[in-house]
Amino acid sequence: MNELEVKEVQEEQPAELAEKDPFEIHLLEPERISFSRSSGGVFQAVIEGKAYDEIVLFRVFPFRYTTQFISVRNPKNEEIGIVRDISLLDRESRTEIEKELQLRYFLPIVTRIESVKQKADLWIWELGTNLGDTRIVMRNLHEFMQFPGNNRVILTDMNGKRCEIRDYEQLDSHSKRQLRDVM
Repeated sequence: MNELEVKEVQEEQPAELAEKDPFEIHLLEPERISFSRSSGGVFQAVIEGKAYDEIVLFRVFPFRYTTQFISVRNPKNEEIGIVRDISLLDRESRTEIEKELQLRYFLPIVTRIESVKQKADLWIWELGTNLGDTRIVMRNLHEFMQFPGNNRVILTDMNGKRCEIRDYEQLDSHSKRQLRDVM
């Protein structure tokens, strides 16, 4: 195939198969999208007139905006677009997105820090959460503690288990002292 024939074949491809700029941000218009669940419970959507049998959501940086700037992707992790703010969507879509994000970003809420102890090269946190008591084990505090803003702290252990301190200023005095000692 010569150069002219290759160019003609490329021009004949449908627009949806054309190469997309991976850095282009496509904001989805609230009135042109809807989200629901299939009878089998699979999260699905109709976006700009096209039905998607399965959709995956991700929060984009910065993570402090828990209901804004939600990346909508197909199962191959290809981004379809960004929902600017779920509060602008219809009630069913908003409810289903909230459920899906809650499943994806499941985070027990820390209600009390019983203790934080260092043993050998490990940090062991004994925590009370809204779902009961748990233990988080870390190798390095700086790598396993995230501070997304607004007094929030995300704790992640060596196995990927995570907990959230929603606002460390709202913890009881014992918990604050335990946290302050390691920060």
